[in-house]
Amino acid sequence: HVQLVESGGGSVQAGGSLRLSCAISGNVDSVKCMGWFRQMPGKERETVAVIYTGPRTTYYADFVKGRFTISLEGARVQVNLQMNALTPEDTAIYYCAGTAAKTHIATQPHEFKYWGQGTQVTVS
Repeated sequence: HVQLVESGGGSVQAGGSLRLSCAISGNVDSVKCMGWFRQMPGKERETVAVIYTGPRTTYYADFVKGRFTISLEGARVQVNLQMNALTPEDTAIYYCAGTAAKTHIATQPHEFKYWGQGTQVTVS
């Protein structure tokens, strides 16, 4: 089993930055693909960024390219999302997720098995 716990959410003014972190514990070796997703009220969960460890590959949604950076710390025990140039449209609950994804990078929410509880990001 795998546990994911997000931290780092909060409120920030437009143009500001936040750094989200997700601590991964349990059967970490089984998790090959980790990502950040977000969900706004009344909308479906959408992919923000994903990182795959075999080989190291990243995926970013078009709406965050050049502003957000996903990274790993400590051999997959923590996945971070550095968010810069935030806008009110980035306001959402942000979720960390992981999955086995043995042969390719997974980019869609339904492909991910393990989920954190979410952390609120509010940009005003």
